Amino acid sequence: MLTALLRKRPKSPPPVGEALYAAVAEQARQIAFYTDLGVEDRIDARFELYTLHALLLILRVRDEDRDGPAEGAAAAQSLFDVYVSALDNVLRELGVGDVSMAKKMRKLGEALYGRMTAYEGPLRAGDTAALATNLARNVYVSDEPERAEPLARYALAAREALSRQGFADVLAAPVWPEIAA
Repeated sequence: MLTALLRKRPKSPPPVGEALYAAVAEQARQIAFYTDLGVEDRIDARFELYTLHALLLILRVRDEDRDGPAEGAAAAQSLFDVYVSALDNVLRELGVGDVSMAKKMRKLGEALYGRMTAYEGPLRAGDTAALATNLARNVYVSDEPERAEPLARYALAAREALSRQGFADVLAAPVWPEIAA
């Protein structure tokens, strides 16, 4: 009996949300955002890039459900859950204690929801100007939308590129567009 319990088991594949979050993290960490697009290397700017990329994937996989079963919604929820869990882990690593964790997570959750709401409409509409305005305010902490236009163009190109990829391909390894100023 002990032998059966201690025997090595084959690793099961990670839940879809973990794989999608890994793709978000890898893309949001691309140096070109900081060197070519002028995003400052600050924790809040990194949060903005992670959130933008998570939203891009969430929108893509949710769009899959227009004509069929809710596989896309489940994948989107899984990604969202993993992202929120990662935010919780980051706060703990930064030393936020259990007493203030709920307050900090509520504040982060409100920021996350606010960003996703602000970006979703312009992303769906392909509205570079509105997206640039929102990205300028949140990513660049600026009232100058033209500063965020390259990032807005990138985000819209990413939305388009992801939409051309098959659902299984996006779940396995989404392909992002080039990051260019």
